[in-house]
Amino acid sequence: MTGTDRRDSTDPVTLPTTFVPVELENELYARWMDRGYFKADETSDKPAYTVVIPPPNVTGRLHMGHAYEHTQIDAITRRKRMQGFETLWQPGMDHAGIATQNVVERELAGAGLSRHDLGREAFEQRVWQWKDQFGGAISDQMRRLGDGVDWDRERFTMDEGLSRAVRTIFQRLYDDDLIYRAERIINWCPRCATAISDIEVDHRELDGELVSLRYGDGEDSIVVATTRAETMLGDTAVAVHPDDDRYRHLVGREITLPLTGRRIPVVADDHVDPEFGSGAVKVTPAHDPNDFEIGQRHCLPSITVMDERAIITAVGPFQGLDRLEARSAVVAALRADGRIVAEKRPYAHAVGHCSRCGTTIEPRLSMQWWVKVAPLAQAAGDAVRAGRVGIHPPELAGRYFDWVDNLRDWNISRQLWWGHRIPIWYGPAGEVMCLGPDETAPEDWVRDPDVLDTWFSAALWPFSTLGWPEQTDSLAKFYPNTVLFTGYDLLFFWIARMMMFGLYATGRPPFQTIALHGMVRDKHGKKMSKSFGNVIDPIEWMDAYGTDALRFALARAANPGADAPIAEESVGAARNFTTKVWNATRFALINGATTTGPLPAPDALSAVDRWILSRLNTVVAEVDTLFDDYQFAKLADGLYHFAWDEVFNWYVELSKAIYAAGGDTADASRRVLGHVLDTLLRLLHPVVPFVTEKLWTTLTGQESIVIAAWPTDTGYRDPAAEAEIAELRYLVTEVRRFRSEQGVPASQPVPAELELSTVLVAQESAIRQLARLEPAADGFSPTATLPIGLARISLDLSQAIDVDAECRRLEKDLAAARKELESAARKLGNDSFLSKAPTEVVERIRSRRDKAQNDADRIQHRLELLRR
Repeated sequence: MTGTDRRDSTDPVTLPTTFVPVELENELYARWMDRGYFKADETSDKPAYTVVIPPPNVTGRLHMGHAYEHTQIDAITRRKRMQGFETLWQPGMDHAGIATQNVVERELAGAGLSRHDLGREAFEQRVWQWKDQFGGAISDQMRRLGDGVDWDRERFTMDEGLSRAVRTIFQRLYDDDLIYRAERIINWCPRCATAISDIEVDHRELDGELVSLRYGDGEDSIVVATTRAETMLGDTAVAVHPDDDRYRHLVGREITLPLTGRRIPVVADDHVDPEFGSGAVKVTPAHDPNDFEIGQRHCLPSITVMDERAIITAVGPFQGLDRLEARSAVVAALRADGRIVAEKRPYAHAVGHCSRCGTTIEPRLSMQWWVKVAPLAQAAGDAVRAGRVGIHPPELAGRYFDWVDNLRDWNISRQLWWGHRIPIWYGPAGEVMCLGPDETAPEDWVRDPDVLDTWFSAALWPFSTLGWPEQTDSLAKFYPNTVLFTGYDLLFFWIARMMMFGLYATGRPPFQTIALHGMVRDKHGKKMSKSFGNVIDPIEWMDAYGTDALRFALARAANPGADAPIAEESVGAARNFTTKVWNATRFALINGATTTGPLPAPDALSAVDRWILSRLNTVVAEVDTLFDDYQFAKLADGLYHFAWDEVFNWYVELSKAIYAAGGDTADASRRVLGHVLDTLLRLLHPVVPFVTEKLWTTLTGQESIVIAAWPTDTGYRDPAAEAEIAELRYLVTEVRRFRSEQGVPASQPVPAELELSTVLVAQESAIRQLARLEPAADGFSPTATLPIGLARISLDLSQAIDVDAECRRLEKDLAAARKELESAARKLGNDSFLSKAPTEVVERIRSRRDKAQNDADRIQHRLELLRR
């Protein structure tokens, strides 16, 4: 923090009466960019703090999940920057292979073209053009959100440096026999004509048909059930459980497969559940992942009966039919052959769909490239078990181990044109060669047409963005990353893979801590989805309430590892809070609050000032602890209540009496008020950066809160002052509550005599001001007396309310409450009623009784106070 921009104390300082966020946000962010506050310097001797952005898709727009995640990461990095760390929040975007290719293919389709009309090279150029023209809209939206990333370091997963990293690690894995090519079952999208990852499969509950079929005849017959009847054309066995006595006589024998005439064996396999259905399952190794495993164990042939567009290829009457057409035709043919035993329709079951185009996924046997994950996954699990990497919250570590301890080999090839092309070349005599980034294949060699799974390049993100495989200064300074902050849903698809590749490529884990957050949901706790119609555009709320309000509402909902429901009402409440902070700072400026020079000694301060300084230090310590534990909801809520309930509602109001009295105590109090707001604004800044920047620079006259020092707990505590103000607050609150219950207007003064405890005698003026109690005049005659703690407050309400009329009204209310109480008690005392009435009716009567009792007690107490 420098003093070069400190405001001269004689300069007039004002704030607009109204806080209008949109008038501030763009200007302030542009100023931060111009001054380079978010740039990270690898030559700095400050300790490093590094976070990578989970790279959004180049096709994407800012959604509520991004806003939720980025708010928390930005808060972490802003605080660390204020604490003196060389802080890097690494930005960038993912090339999003299948999503981006689909976008461009839809554009071509609008012009009556396909990618094949253009050819591969021209299509790739077309995608790059689209990316340059339309991609990256989310970057502008991140700026709108206030993301403090180092934009000079922005990366793209297909830029030159990252492409070099991809080819380097592929070659190393290949040379170490950790990448291989083999036929396996994969998720296949017939529309996109490519393998897709599990995360790109949406499972939806659909009504289908479960058909039970009889294979074989007589003693050799067996019944199986399927929702995909067309796949029976590729069956190569029927499987039963080894211990199922019903089928023991069939194991090892062959039965006839209907419609084809082929003979297929009955095999015994532990995978079969004898309690489900008939206890026998059809085995189609080429079109079902579980069947493929059974086929491998029993050396069964794999017969592919569909092509890449899900058209039947099996020779016969169904050849050329789409799979859904074939399904109906096969069932009809089986029915005509007397093979249908039962049909259940509708039959609800989960069906996988391509998340990009909505097409039903087809499990398909395909020749693909794979990563052998066993040794990599072992290292990824061991790093966490040994404490080299921490998972937060700790209870989610078990989920991580469930993934890495049970990982299967990873399918990394995609049948697309947009992406990192696999660096494998084939020679004219069947040779296979893997080439690194600086190597060239012979002219007559042909490159593999597939591209890599998007998650392959994403797995390199923590170190490829820093210049790996070169040993750069940035890599030395900022790797390993300090923390990865991302959703728990990415534990397998991204986090585990970064752990595997980071350890393999560098020998070190990619981050020290994995901090996991949950998913944003609507106010009813329901997942946000276009199909549900509950998707919220965060930009709309930012326009309506301001960016700070959205960020604060999201932070107050953010508990580690837990899903976060968010409602517009929460954002509105956050906007009210930022307005309250604005108004409190205006009050401080108007009343001459100062932020320069040391704080006065405690013995020169009022109890009110000593109280707020004591509480402020406690809050600083609590916020630090909560930040370090990623407890955003608790720290935001704690700051909200400290600011609103203690600083604004009590300290500011109590200060008015001190300022009115004048003198040295008032001057000292102005310095305390300036210090409290200076500190509070710095504590709030990581979560609400825009309003705090405007208010802090106006209050202090300094350059920017972004580069201000983070507050520290000085250790000052004053239990006596805290106890004194706590007693004052309790007394005033009770008087206010009584006035409200009696219908006395909040602004109307009430004559009162105060018998105060020794501790509160010095606070009488403040108590009278806050509770609107005026001194009693001669002839004072109290109509109510309130014993509150050690104090006794006598009030004359005769000019405020008609005491006799109020007593009569309360007596009527009391009689009604007692009548209700007697009625409920009579029913609950009737054994016959209790034995016959439904449980919910009895509980309703009990609730009526309890409410009536509470009402009677409350009204009786009010009558006693008025009659004293």
